[in-house]
Amino acid sequence: METTVHSITSVGPDTVAVELATPAGFDASPGQFVKLLFEIDGETVGRFYTISSSVITERFELTIGFDPEAGGAVTERLQALDEGAPLTFEGPFGNSTYEGASEVLILAGGPGVGPAVAIAEVALAGGAEVGVVYQSADPAHRERLDALAEAGAAVWIDAAPLSEGIATVSPSPGTAQVFVFGFADLVAEATAVDMIDPSTAKIENFG
Repeated sequence: METTVHSITSVGPDTVAVELATPAGFDASPGQFVKLLFEIDGETVGRFYTISSSVITERFELTIGFDPEAGGAVTERLQALDEGAPLTFEGPFGNSTYEGASEVLILAGGPGVGPAVAIAEVALAGGAEVGVVYQSADPAHRERLDALAEAGAAVWIDAAPLSEGIATVSPSPGTAQVFVFGFADLVAEATAVDMIDPSTAKIENFG
């Protein structure tokens, strides 16, 4: 599918929200992901990014984090994007979407906060009890997190172990639908918590 960049907004340290025009026929839910495609040195290179819009309208959002020390051709392309720039993508993929559970516990790290806040917004609007555990010393999407807390979600933001956050926001995590969005080390930490069942949790491992 072809799209264009509508806007690029800094939402935290080394993190941007990229709004893209929604092509005709594209339908997705927060928690699903798309594959952005780039032509680099004559080859097509793809990278996956999870949707961080709570609702898909004429635009949809991706939250993208950058490692300032990593570099790489795709990172350079993304950092050089301007409003109106064309992009090609495939998708959506994945099934880490909210399906009406009455209790939701969302664990996130890094750019995983994007889909985390989107899922939380949808679940809270649906009447669910929502807990968000965001492992970060320098949080992104602070405005959306603050709005969630004001609307009644239990939000924990800290660089401490996930188990501390889980105990704070969810007195009965075993009954909640669990979502995990983050890199491999966070996923490993999350699935090692006794109160989390990896077989029922909806997990997106960013690698």
